[in-house]
Amino acid sequence: MPNFLGAVLTGGRSTRMGEDKTTVEVAGRPMSSWVTTALDSTMPDTNRLIVLGRTPLGEIPNLEDRPGEGPLSGLAALADLPENLGPIPDAVLLLAVDQPWVRPETLRALLNRYAGLAVVPIDDGVRQVTCAVYPWSFIDAAAEGAAGGQGLQALLDEMEIDGIESEWAKWGEDGRSWFSVDTPADVTEGLRRFGAP
Repeated sequence: MPNFLGAVLTGGRSTRMGEDKTTVEVAGRPMSSWVTTALDSTMPDTNRLIVLGRTPLGEIPNLEDRPGEGPLSGLAALADLPENLGPIPDAVLLLAVDQPWVRPETLRALLNRYAGLAVVPIDDGVRQVTCAVYPWSFIDAAAEGAAGGQGLQALLDEMEIDGIESEWAKWGEDGRSWFSVDTPADVTEGLRRFGAP
């Protein structure tokens, strides 16, 4: 069984939300709590989580983003993973903090599918890059891409990946795991579509 690290991106500026997304409540809990709970329950054996971005989440170790564009700058921060956080993982399960409806069942399915390539769901032709598994070998390319101003989608254009176009529906997934809450209206829409996380 590969050794996985769970990582939560918190580096966005939350400009459309108007406040720090990590503290925005959905169904009585901060979005960040829904995400970290889902990750925690997915990897109970290793229980290794890290936060990537400007906003720490409680006692979970935190690495600040590297300069760059969007989620790639967070992923690139893993190049600075300190030795005291344990052995280098085989792969990273990456989530954004604004995906409170993420399903542990979907995360487990992504991990179970991992065989050395990035595992990325594709919904309506769009790669869901912040609900995906990335091999550790990807991190150096992420750091180089971030330094060069590249985005994560553009970097994936250059990589061989395991893209999941429709099989995720067989997992009981309906797109809620990568439903992104960028505005207050998205909270309302998510609750309307999916109910409480």
